[in-house]
Amino acid sequence: MKIVGCDLHTRYQQVAMLDRETGELIERRLEHQSGEAKAFYAALSGPVLVGIEATGHTRWFERMLAELGHELWIGDAAQIRASMVRKQKTDARDAAHVLQLLVEERFPRIWRPSLQERDLRQLVWHRQKLVWMRNAVGNQLHALAMGEGVCRKKQLFTKKGRAELQSLNLGAWASYRRQELLTMLDHLDASLKQLDQAVAEQAEQNAAARRLMTHPGVGPVTSLAFVLTLGPVTRFERSKQVVSYLELNPREHSSGGRQRLGAISKQGNPMMRSLLVEAGHTAARLDVELKRDYQRLKQRRGSGVAKVAIARKLAVRMYWMLRSQAKYAQLVRMQGSPWATLVKK
Repeated sequence: MKIVGCDLHTRYQQVAMLDRETGELIERRLEHQSGEAKAFYAALSGPVLVGIEATGHTRWFERMLAELGHELWIGDAAQIRASMVRKQKTDARDAAHVLQLLVEERFPRIWRPSLQERDLRQLVWHRQKLVWMRNAVGNQLHALAMGEGVCRKKQLFTKKGRAELQSLNLGAWASYRRQELLTMLDHLDASLKQLDQAVAEQAEQNAAARRLMTHPGVGPVTSLAFVLTLGPVTRFERSKQVVSYLELNPREHSSGGRQRLGAISKQGNPMMRSLLVEAGHTAARLDVELKRDYQRLKQRRGSGVAKVAIARKLAVRMYWMLRSQAKYAQLVRMQGSPWATLVKK
């Protein structure tokens, strides 16, 4: 069997390969554009295991190795770097270190969704990116209006508000900017309408997403994104692992019997975190228990902390709905038994 530790870059890769039959160790730098990398892997015979750190732009590499019949393992980049004792960092050292972890069976392999699931992720990601772009365009239009003493908030984008915005007496370039932003806004709205319809269709075809949509405040976008982000729910034994995976737990620096908690680390999926906060805000208006928790936390810690806390509670609920295959009706407290719940949170 041949084991390859690979330090993958966009234009080239550094490899360290061990042939277990002969004990031969090969270290090479392979260029991508010239086809040198593909030729190298195509020449390898027998079982081949390749390990790389988790990184972006790997789709072509995964597809190439799959076509050649080689096995690819992708490892947790943070754990791989943490296990490296020496501080000298070079491409050759990184490749050799990945190889060493593979040989010693210490490679921190991570779960990867299928190519179809990753393609579906592009749908929800693209939609969320356009939402953020639309918000940025809207903020610029708000700034133009407020500069002229007009503050309409959401009403600025109604038919009446838009007419008022277009009637403002601006300078030549400010008028040009206003028209450009309005055109962009119309284009983004049209694109988002199509994407929302596509997401709704995909969510309706997914049994897990349909189950999550029974919870108040959870729509097609949030449910589908949650299912695609978590993958097989059996990967997580406890809800705390889900919260940590989504980075909705506070940073902690405790020592000497003193606990110090900070803000959330924001190292997880920013799209999922944004969707959960948005869905949690709606759920807190529709669910009695979440509403009570939100009001209590808002009074004590402020609305920002309260929104994140509700998003965390909502993520835990959604996890248990998937884990137990329960709908929202089975989450609420049973009549006549105020202290018992069908699904433990």
